[in-house]
Amino acid sequence: MKVKEIMDKEFIAVSPDMSIVEASIKMESHKKFTTPVLDDKKRLIGWITSLDVTRGLRDNHKKVSEIMHSKDDIVHVHEEDAARLAVLAASKHKVVSIPVLDNDDIVVGVIRTFDIVETLSKLYEIKVSNIFEAMVHELKGVTWEELMEASAIVTKRETGKRVTAKDYEQRIKNSTFGEAIWATGGLEKFFVGLIAIGELVIARKVAKARK
Repeated sequence: MKVKEIMDKEFIAVSPDMSIVEASIKMESHKKFTTPVLDDKKRLIGWITSLDVTRGLRDNHKKVSEIMHSKDDIVHVHEEDAARLAVLAASKHKVVSIPVLDNDDIVVGVIRTFDIVETLSKLYEIKVSNIFEAMVHELKGVTWEELMEASAIVTKRETGKRVTAKDYEQRIKNSTFGEAIWATGGLEKFFVGLIAIGELVIARKVAKARK
């Protein structure tokens, strides 16, 4: 997934010569807490937040150029970047939104933490069974039944509790990716488990072929 797939294309922008009052009205009417400051060619030259506007009005500043953060201080991403880079940038720099640039340094969108959370929420709601169906597709020659049998064995090995292939199949059909991550103790452990299942089902397949 790329940044351009989750960015907000309907963003607002202000100019450096716009009055702070005008900018505040525009931000309020569109319910935006942050906005890029663009030149006449839509290139990024600054960034303001609602807090900057409040401070500017309090200190009797008049124009956006007097309160904006300069481009050098602004975290930004490219529209062709992997979406995960925007997630990491937002987390590292503790920002609520990030401007998105194209190859000509023109602002083409804004990534907001809301967009990131919404996208992650959708990923979390993916059924675990969909992930296993993808595994069957990738593990050529492995059947769904063989994958479920291997999954039950790995589960017993990890938890000490006996689980049948049918039990495991029912479990993954009723759970989401997000629920599975919490149940297994985190994303890393979840994927370690998937790798273990993949290795076991292949080993069992090879062993059967040798008989």
